[in-house]
Parts: sequence; C-alpha cells; structure tokens
Amino acid sequence: MAVLSVGIGPFSPSHFDGRRAAGRRNCSFSTQNRIFVVSSHSNPKIVKSNRKSRHGRVLSPYDSDDDGRFVDDDDEYCSDDELAAIKISKADRQRLKSKNSTGFIQGNHRHTESTWNSEPFKSGNQGKMGIKTGESTPEKRKIGTFHHATSRSTGSSSLHSDDKGEEEEGSCVKERFSRLSEELGLDERCFPLFNYLSTFGFKDSHFIQMYERHMPFLQINVTSAQERLGYLLSIGVKHKDIRKIILRQPQILEYTVESNLKYHVDFLTSLGIPDSKIGRIVTATPSLFSYSVENSLKPTVRYLLEEVGIKKNELSKILQLSPQILVQRIDSTWTTRFNFLTKELGAPRDSIVKMVTKHPQLLHYSIEGGLLPRINFLRSIGMRDSDILKVLTSITQVFSLSLEGNLKPKYMYLVNELKNEVHSLTKYPTYLSLSLDQRIRPRHRFLISLKKAPKGPFPLSSLVPTDECFCQQWAGTTLETYLNFRQRLLLKEFAKKYEKR
Repeated sequence: MAVLSVGIGPFSPSHFDGRRAAGRRNCSFSTQNRIFVVSSHSNPKIVKSNRKSRHGRVLSPYDSDDDGRFVDDDDEYCSDDELAAIKISKADRQRLKSKNSTGFIQGNHRHTESTWNSEPFKSGNQGKMGIKTGESTPEKRKIGTFHHATSRSTGSSSLHSDDKGEEEEGSCVKERFSRLSEELGLDERCFPLFNYLSTFGFKDSHFIQMYERHMPFLQINVTSAQERLGYLLSIGVKHKDIRKIILRQPQILEYTVESNLKYHVDFLTSLGIPDSKIGRIVTATPSLFSYSVENSLKPTVRYLLEEVGIKKNELSKILQLSPQILVQRIDSTWTTRFNFLTKELGAPRDSIVKMVTKHPQLLHYSIEGGLLPRINFLRSIGMRDSDILKVLTSITQVFSLSLEGNLKPKYMYLVNELKNEVHSLTKYPTYLSLSLDQRIRPRHRFLISLKKAPKGPFPLSSLVPTDECFCQQWAGTTLETYLNFRQRLLLKEFAKKYEKR
C-alpha cells in the first residue's frame, strides 16, 4: 500500500476555496513555509479498537477515554435526547412554510471536489433531481454489489407490498410524513427520500434538525441517496451509524461517489490507513468530505510531518486514533499546547511529540478544563514536575481520564489498600491507565484470598502482565479460577453501588 509522499510547496491565498461547510471554518498560513491549513472542529469522538479477552469478554482491563468532557468542541451535533426535545415555534413554522410556498430554496454552500448538480424540484422532474448517476465507471460496477441491497431496503416498506406487516409499516411512515409535511410545508415529492432515510432510524425531530441546518438535502432523489449511502456502507460504515453521519453532515447526501467520496477515501488509503479502518474514520469525522484534499487535507498532513515532527510511519496510527486532526486548525492547536506544556512542565519538544504520537487526542483537549487540572492533581499528591512529565510522556491518556471518577479513586486505593507511596507511580505509570474495577482491585483481592499477597507495599508489577501471566507467575492458579473470582467480585461491587442508590 503506497504511502503519500508530501513536501512543502508554495501556497497562495488564491488556493483557498471559499466554500462553507459544517462547523466553524478557520484558515491560516505558517509564516516560514506558508503551509496553508483549512480547518474546523468536529465532534472529537475517539476511534477505539474493540478490546476483547481471549474468552470473548468485552470488559477491558484498561480505562477508556472520557467522552469528550474536557474537549474543545464546536460541533453542532445534537444527541438523541436533545433531538427528542426539539420543538419548532409557531413563528419558525410560519417562516419555514413561507420559504416553501415558492418552492425549495437552493443552498449557497460551495464545496471543492464535490459536484452537486442539484436542482429545485420541478413538476414531472423527480427522476432528474440531484446528481447524474448513469455514468459507466469501475466504481459504478462496484456499487452494483450493494445497490441491490439498498433498493430492497426501500422496497420492503412499499405501500403496495403484499405483506400485511410491511403495509402497516409503510402506512405508518406515510402518516409520519404527512404530519411533518404539514409542520414544515414539504412537497410530497420528498416522500421517497423520507421513506428511505426512515430505514436508518430517523425520527421526525431528526428531519427537522437537518431541514433547519441544510434544507437542500431534501432535493436529492432517492436513487442518488441510495448510491451514496450504499458506497459508505461498502467501505465499512455500519448501518446504525448512517443516521449519526447524516445528522452531523447532511450535505453528504449531495456528494458524488466518484468526484468526492471515493476521492477522499483514496486519500485516506494513500496515508497507509487500512481498508478495515476507513469506515470508522468516516463515522468519526464525516466533515472531512467537505474539505479540499489538495488545499486543506494534504497541507494538514504536511504540517504534522514537517512542523510538528510526526514520523511518517506513525501517521497512519495517529489518524486512526484521532481522525479529527485532519479537519481541525492544527497549527493553532499544536502551537497552543506545545507552548503550554513547555512553560508548565519544562517539557522538551521530543517529549511533547511523543505525547501526541501516543495520544493525539491531546490536541483536542481544553487546556483550562482538561490539561491543567490533571497536572495540578498530580502535583497535589506530591509529584514533582519532572516526575509528572515522565508519567505523562509514558501514559499520555491520563489527560483523558476523569479526576473524580477515575484518577482520585485509583490514587486512594494505591495509598490506602495497596500501601504504596506516590513515587511508585514514576516507576509504574501504567497503574494510572489500568481499570480499578477490572484489573487493580480483582488481582489485589485474589492474591489476598489465596494468602499470597506480599507483606508491605503491594507490588504494582503484578498488575502489569496479562491475566494468563498473572495466574502463572503470581497466583499459581488457572485462568478460569481467577476469571470466576473476578466475576463474583464485580457482581458484589455492583450490588453495593446499587444499594447505595
């Protein structure tokens, strides 16, 4: 698999595409090499691997990252709970109906490398709306493998189906559309698209949100929508994630497969990202399709390699961990956090680059709400700045862990139960990344139950190896015996928490 080779070249303001896209858009030039960066902030969800034990258990011995609580986030995406509470005011309803009384209004969004060719609805012109889809290309032939499946999904809810259950389902969708069309003043020719998107779990409130954010999405005919969403499914996007993607980036329904979607996917592949990871990256950062590959994404990659100092063989791993880096204002986020860590901890450049390489989400976290409170916590338990730097360089994900729900309980268990001093964290910083419930407490209690717990400070080295090695080297029992003990302990601890409620 070829890896993209990038170099610094001259860029001028004329290269900037003045398109509008989802989220806030910023641009900047580096003063030395004039690397042009176009960026925005997306919802910084981390693309995580599916951690399972050899027995298929999904419980992880490591603490996962908090869900963006300490992240700078300008994304406008709403959760399902928030969407459920959406109500259009009477004034807004009149405004929307007024807009539709003269037909659909064409949006003025301009995106590079995406040809919309969308036209307003015209009488008898339903099959001509949106993008031309009749071209014969290799990608079209590939699309044929999934187009039949998407066609069946819409046909299964047809109002003319002989199946009684499907007739009732189609009738329900028709009633929903009727209510929504009265609410927003929609044309009945929107129904095929509404019917198709409903198969992905869209609620009325979702359509309202998308309508408010980007009205032209309703101008796409259902065949074009099937083609584009079918392509996303073919590259690994999960069916259940289609709704989330469209809610965050409704413009994606307007992007052609050949000139936009496939072009951007090929770019990701050129960076060394495996095909098996593409779908998860698209799900995490659907807004990347609204950025120019030449004028935005490639300059961002060059900045990471040449300005930040990321090694080329590490780039793929970094983008898999945090694909939002591609669509953020990387020059600003890097400079701000570099200056902060240098001033606060005296961190050398090499250490900060290691932090970003191991945990690129660092570039998303707020300094005041995320980085600084965790540094101050480590200081409060008696760690020196030099020791803090060692710990954070080794286990940078500490920045993502909750203070009250994670770091403080583990510290209290370290000193009160394991009888260790805080300086032991410098030798075994991995302790802070381990799960208290899944790894630390079970192993400690298991050795106590076997009367094999060492006297004095509990050895943190017993917490590091795998479950198999722990049973062989420390417990002297079978893996099954330990797993059964851990399961009983987890149930017991859960019962205690439940009683407190």
